[in-house]
Amino acid sequence: MAVRPPRPHRFDGWTALAGLSGGLLLWGLGLGVRGGDDPIVLLDGRWPLLVPLAVIAGCELLRRTAPRTALLTGTLALAADTMTRGSIATIVMYTDLMYAAVLYGTPAAARRLPWITGMLTIAATLVPYAVWRVPEALLLGLVVGGVAFTPASTGLIVRNHRDAAEAARLRAEQTALLAEMDRTQAVTAERARMARELHDMVANHLSAIAIHSTAALSLDDEKTSRDALAVIRENSVQGLSEMRRLIGILRDGADDREPAATPTLDGLGALVEGARANGLDVALDATHTSVPAPVELAAYRIVQESLTNALKHAAPGKVTVLLRRLDDGLDIRVSSPYGGRDTPRAPGSGAGLVGMRERVALLDGTFEAGPESGPDGTWWVVRARLPVTDITRGELE
Repeated sequence: MAVRPPRPHRFDGWTALAGLSGGLLLWGLGLGVRGGDDPIVLLDGRWPLLVPLAVIAGCELLRRTAPRTALLTGTLALAADTMTRGSIATIVMYTDLMYAAVLYGTPAAARRLPWITGMLTIAATLVPYAVWRVPEALLLGLVVGGVAFTPASTGLIVRNHRDAAEAARLRAEQTALLAEMDRTQAVTAERARMARELHDMVANHLSAIAIHSTAALSLDDEKTSRDALAVIRENSVQGLSEMRRLIGILRDGADDREPAATPTLDGLGALVEGARANGLDVALDATHTSVPAPVELAAYRIVQESLTNALKHAAPGKVTVLLRRLDDGLDIRVSSPYGGRDTPRAPGSGAGLVGMRERVALLDGTFEAGPESGPDGTWWVVRARLPVTDITRGELE
């Protein structure tokens, strides 16, 4: 399939038309660069200078689309023009072709043309003066410099400024793109953190409410119903309080109340007592020293979510919570009886396991959750190892 050549730019068309019109006007007035008696004029008369004028005007149409071809053809036309009486319009259009060849040509051409024209200018200055030994010979170098070197140098300066502006624009776009990516990642991370906090703070209470409300509806016993309603009320009040605190934190400056205190491992006892009040048989075995606040919060939330899952899914039996402070981190293990239930006591979405994995991953720890078989039966075991060495060193620094 043939490739159509690019169409000339509209501005180039107007430039060619203006140069040709100006040249024809000067030709009609009989104004030329040289007189008929000049020894350099080989083609005397008015008509021969129209050919270089027309050719170089046609080259102006290619100054953007084919700058190298336009310059080479224009150089031949200028050489032919020097054999006639010459036209100022031809010389002016040639300077524009030299300027466009540097500005719109290849990077190699943009580097070479100013150097080549500079050498030609020096040669045109020194050689005629060395041959003729008259000051007027220096004018030839001035003419060559004005026709070739000056437009080439101007084109190089303009091109460098244009390239610098383009590079600055690209850097600005890249910076804006990186800033947008950082903003998106920050928003995503903040939404994930809010989802984890909301789930961990409210899911435990709502699960207890769902389980005890089911018991109150299914058992026709006044005492059992009252006990269930008491647990429901307590969890409702606590869940509402935590929800209000979370909303107060999210509303920047809209709530004068102090933000909720970050849970610590010292609150595990109260957490276990609350699970026992909800009907879960829990044993806590925790021995730990002071650990960084991020590790404390993650460990607390992991135990909290594990107890919530045990309340919803575990078979009857004892749930064991074990925390050990090791040399390289904090080890967490929560095990509960597995199996024996056709359906969970309260519906779940699996977001709890996702949240626990995310918390551990943020601290570069390890996390496992799944059934394990032992001599006492099958247990659902949640294991997490949270490193504390690097975090402690960073906090001290």
